[in-house]
Order: sequence, then C-alpha cells, then structure tokens
Amino acid sequence: MKHIAILGSTGSVGTQTLEVVRSHATMYKVEAIAAGTNQSLIIEQVNEFQPQLVSVATKDIADELRPHIPQHVKLYYGIAGLIEVATIEAVDVVVTAVVGSMGLKPTLAAIEAGKTIALANKETLVSGGHLVMEQIKQHGTKILPVDSEHSAIYQCLQGEHRAGVDEIILTASGGSFRDKSRAELQHVTVRDALNHPNWSMGAKITIDSATMMNKGLEIIEAHWLFDTPYEDLSVLLHDESIIHSMVRFKDQAVMAQLGTPDMKVPIQYALSYPERLSLNSTKLDLAALGKLHFREMDFDRYPCLKMAFDAGKMGGSMPTVLNAANEIAVQRFLQGDITFLDIERVIEQVLERHDNIRSPNLMEIEETDLWARQLAKSVSL
Repeated sequence: MKHIAILGSTGSVGTQTLEVVRSHATMYKVEAIAAGTNQSLIIEQVNEFQPQLVSVATKDIADELRPHIPQHVKLYYGIAGLIEVATIEAVDVVVTAVVGSMGLKPTLAAIEAGKTIALANKETLVSGGHLVMEQIKQHGTKILPVDSEHSAIYQCLQGEHRAGVDEIILTASGGSFRDKSRAELQHVTVRDALNHPNWSMGAKITIDSATMMNKGLEIIEAHWLFDTPYEDLSVLLHDESIIHSMVRFKDQAVMAQLGTPDMKVPIQYALSYPERLSLNSTKLDLAALGKLHFREMDFDRYPCLKMAFDAGKMGGSMPTVLNAANEIAVQRFLQGDITFLDIERVIEQVLERHDNIRSPNLMEIEETDLWARQLAKSVSL
C-alpha cells in the first residue's frame, strides 16, 4: 500500500486524485491533506478518507473547522501547515496540486524528507526549478509528472536513452479563444474565457490556457523535468487534445501518448508507477474521431508563450517574475479589473522592470516573487 499526502485536496486535481484513491482503496491510503477555504468539502474528505493531518488556508478557517472534524486529527494552517502535510512521516508520495508558487516551499521540504513527488504544480519548477532539481539529486528521490503533457512525455521516454531524443513537442488545445483573432479578443468576458473546449479545470489554469501562458509554464517545467534545452522544445496546436505530447528521436521516429482528455489517467499513472491499473474512463475511439488536427504555433497570436520561452532562456529569476506577474494579472482579469488582453501587457511591463538574478537562492526567489506581485497589482493600463 502506498501512503499519500495531497497538497490542494479540494481543487480539480486534488479531487480527482481522491477519485483514483477511492477506486483502488486497498492500494492507497490518504494520510494527510492540505486545502484552502472550502470547509464543507474538507469535512467530507476528512470523514471519508480519515487522514491523520489536515491543513487549511488560515487560522480562522482552522478554528471554524475544529469542531467538525475528529479530535485526533491534527489541524494546521498556512505555509507551515502545507509543510507539515508534505513531510508527515507516514507518507511515501506527496501529490502537489496547489495552484501557484506557494507549492515551492512544501515541495522542497518533501524532497528533503525523501518523499516521491507527484507534481501537478508547474509553478514550483517555473519559480525554483534549479533548486528543486538540485534537491532531487541530493536526496535521491524522484518527480513523477501529473500534468497530462509531461506525463505523456515521461511515458514516451520509458526505456529510451535520453541521448537519442531530438525534440520534445508539447501539444496545446489553444484554449477558449483558439478560433478568435487578436481583434476579436478586445471585448471577451471572464465567462467566455472560462469556457474551455476540451478540459474541465480550475479558473486560473483555464485562463492560462486561453492566453497560452499555461503552455509557456509547461515549457519551462519540461526544461527542468527532462533536462532539455529550450531550443529542443516546441509547441504544436492540436484541437482535440487526444495526443497529449510527443517525442521526436534522432532517427526521426516520433512517439506520442494518446488518450481522452481525462486528468485521472496521468494522476493514476503517477500514483501507480511503474505499474498500470484499470481505470473507469472513456475509451479512445480513433475510428469514431476520424481525424486529428494540428496547426503551427503563432507567437504573434500568443505573446504570453513567447514571453515564457524568453524568460526561460534568460533563466535566473526571470521565470519567477513571469509566473508571479501572471498570477496577479489573471487574478485582476477574473475580478474585472483589467481586460483579457491586458493580462499580457501587465506581465510584459513587470518583466521589463526586473533586473535578473542569475542564480537566486530561496530567499531571493521569495523576495522577487513578492516584488513582482506588488508591481503587477499596481500597473495601470
């Protein structure tokens, strides 16, 4: 039996992780969960999965929650609580599914504690990839990717020599506005942006998909996960989200991982690796599909993706700034403070004002993250 902790248990990936656990109850035991503010769902999860330890966003929420969960369950809050969940002794695998750069500290703590990381929080590697990979090497543990694209690449590389890889190709759906021109994006609404054609995801990642920043963050994540130069990473538009990513080898053979758009597939693969378990999911019917469609990526149409490539190549603290500015810009859009196209303008302005730190330590990353957020909140357009 594998013993699991989940950071972000009430979010999209967290709840689907619990669905996988529910389907294989004799193989997995949830020992600890960290959530945010959804008290009713937290109570349901505690009652069903009986974890030893729970963490929530704030002390006030913890105080309100205490009478509704068993007294023997340890209750924490804030970043300290995330770290407690990530390092609990009973756990083998930590699923990091929180949204944003808050995942970095608990992930580093989990690695130091020798845990296997099932990584669904791409911002962790975007903000501190060099620190994370150094810790992975030092402590001899591993990262198993949960993002569908990185899981696909990981699966394609099983049994292959990395020296034989020529190119890693991430596929992108194009998001909610893939069929709109730049001119048509002037007056799109939050509701429009949240209407993703293929996937059911949280609000932030759905907006990132529409701007293509999500794919930019995934490019930076792939650079670290697969030790691949940015020149050997590319993005291909693929409307159906059936091919989740591909690897081209030096002999020009291309391996692709295909499947229906169901996040439980990569989640379960990360939890069961190296085994494969049965999954009650829709079977892929290629005959019924008939055709798959692909288009070349247009950086003029998706400037956020270009900014991500550029920030990744510059390295240092630039990806931290990119991620922090994007989180605030998306938040401002969701609140109605800025327009959809203003998201990229905010990010661009913050990047332009940053003096890059070549090899930042954790304190410098945190200070840079805070600086970028404050500036992104104040940028007027």
